[in-house]
Amino acid sequence: MTISTCSIALQRFLFTPPPQSLSQGRREELRAPMEVRCKAGAVPLMKQSHKFLSSLSSPALAGDPSATNRHIKKFVAASPKSVSLNVLSHLLSPHTSLPHLSFFALSLYSEITEASWFDWNPKLIADLVALLNKQERFHESETLLSTAVTNLKSNERDFALFLCNLAESNSKQGSAQGFKEACLRLREVLQTSSSVYVKTQAYKSMVSGLCNMDQPNDAETVIEEMRLEKLKPGVFEYKSVLYGYGRLGLFDDMNRIVHRMETEGHRVDTVCSNMVLSSYGAHDALPQMGSWLQRLKDFNVPLSLRTYNTVLNSCPTVTSMLKDLNSCPLSVSEVLTFLNEDEVVLVRALTQSSVLHEAMEWSSLEGKLDLHGMHLSSAYLIMMQWMDEIKVRFSGEKCVVPAEIVVVSGSGKHSSVRGESPVKALVKKMMVRTGSPMRIDRKNVGCFIAKGKTVKEWFCQ
Repeated sequence: MTISTCSIALQRFLFTPPPQSLSQGRREELRAPMEVRCKAGAVPLMKQSHKFLSSLSSPALAGDPSATNRHIKKFVAASPKSVSLNVLSHLLSPHTSLPHLSFFALSLYSEITEASWFDWNPKLIADLVALLNKQERFHESETLLSTAVTNLKSNERDFALFLCNLAESNSKQGSAQGFKEACLRLREVLQTSSSVYVKTQAYKSMVSGLCNMDQPNDAETVIEEMRLEKLKPGVFEYKSVLYGYGRLGLFDDMNRIVHRMETEGHRVDTVCSNMVLSSYGAHDALPQMGSWLQRLKDFNVPLSLRTYNTVLNSCPTVTSMLKDLNSCPLSVSEVLTFLNEDEVVLVRALTQSSVLHEAMEWSSLEGKLDLHGMHLSSAYLIMMQWMDEIKVRFSGEKCVVPAEIVVVSGSGKHSSVRGESPVKALVKKMMVRTGSPMRIDRKNVGCFIAKGKTVKEWFCQ
């Protein structure tokens, strides 16, 4: 079956209204106008994408497949490739903030296949098949899958990589049936292939998928199978398993895997450490987080911005403070007086790292702090550290005073509600409450700016 034939075969499925099995609540959700929010982990939406998805939620389209069909068709015809694919990727994401609109992902994909710029992408097919499996639309998913198998079967490597993507996509969507079927196909590849690369990728995908499906013990069994096949498990497999155990709160098993990594010569790096910290944080194990941060310091493992996000999001007192920006403390020393003993250990460990300096630039032209990528709690602590740091710098006799001081907060393009940046609101409130001379830049609303000499005078007054 060719791709164009597949497109025709899918037409009778594309604009079928949501199944009768949907609850009344879900039906009302489809009819109601909504505010489009981006979930953490979801593909960020472009401005045009955000506008289209908001319109797709319009009550005028609810229950009218023909109108929805025309609306999607018009959108793809009028949009550049990047925007159309941005919307599709967002709807295919396991973390989409619009699960009820993801029903229309297949309809959107069908229109995209008719565009002049369309290139068939097996990874996209794997993601779409997995979503359809999650929605229990098995007839449509099988049609797409059959086409992909036909197109790729002649090339062992491409076919194997497609099955790897298929297994991982199904596992991330939580489709047990889709994941099982993908693994069965990968098992067939393992039996027939003589390629070490193909076999290694197949095993990696099964390990990762099993961990996504909360089966780390089975994933360990697959790692042992790799050894029997004379294939050496790598850092990726071990990280998948340790995080699989960690997410479930099985800390003894998680630490056992960490120890095994080390005995086999794999260094526990920042990424691996963040997985451990995230696992502890998800289960409110703050003392263990503190011990782990001390271990990282002892072994000179650098912290990262993600470490800040993970640790501070696990500190209930810090997150509680930020519910009221009018009364939260404005200095690190004051914050510490409100924290419990475990939180104090965590915050002090963060402030002793190099993360602040990595977020700063300092020269005669510009002194800049970039808050991109920081969660609200991280931006809060970094801002207080930054104010302490530049006050010390300005107090020095040989201080270089930048022509401009800039704090980059972002304008909210990647926030849960587009255009509403919690970090920007936090920085603005801190500037107002401290009497800072820094103001929002007229040329870039995602920045706060002031003359360097003015800021120095304010700090040293």
